Amino acid sequence: MPLTAAIVLGEILGVCALVTPTTGFAASSPDQLTDLTGKASVVVTLKGRDNFTSEYRYDVSVRNHSSDLLIADSLVIVLDKITNLAGEDHEGLTGESFLTRFEVLGQDGETSDGKPFFRVPVGATPDLGSLADSLPASVRLRNKDYLAVFTPSFKVLGQKRPPPEPKQTQAAPVQPGATPTTPSRNSIDKLIQLLIKKGVVTEEEWRKANQP
Repeated sequence: MPLTAAIVLGEILGVCALVTPTTGFAASSPDQLTDLTGKASVVVTLKGRDNFTSEYRYDVSVRNHSSDLLIADSLVIVLDKITNLAGEDHEGLTGESFLTRFEVLGQDGETSDGKPFFRVPVGATPDLGSLADSLPASVRLRNKDYLAVFTPSFKVLGQKRPPPEPKQTQAAPVQPGATPTTPSRNSIDKLIQLLIKKGVVTEEEWRKANQP
């Protein structure tokens, strides 16, 4: 491959690497992600209820309250706790978490402390912008104890998009003849020979003028 073509190809590949969005977080463990409490919240919508099985279906999406871009395929919703009417998340006498009384359907896994999590679907863009809502994750909870009233509580994990690195200013390559340079001794001699040949100056005149 010619050297010029190789250089151009290398530059094209470098540009492609810069504009390709960072992905690959979807396979990461939630324990490797950042708790986005204060930067993002959840929007919970009850979509249906089956009284026979005591199953509740929710759409849960993420809303970005920060000025940062959040990497879309890094976002995870964790079912953090379930509270009763009094706002309690555990049984008063036994200390048992109310989460243990619910069957969580369709979860994508559990955190290291045993809490169910759901991955947020990725939309048309690789990032979730400021004040934007993500696509909803579907959450299904089955109340094994048929509690009358309960409230699921979620938290958001993920990663924010690192700011782009500042571009380094590169000096433009100097084209031959583009920048005035000091004439070389060889070019001066050629010019003098031409002037002598045309009779503009004589060799004697040039020799005297060139003496220190």
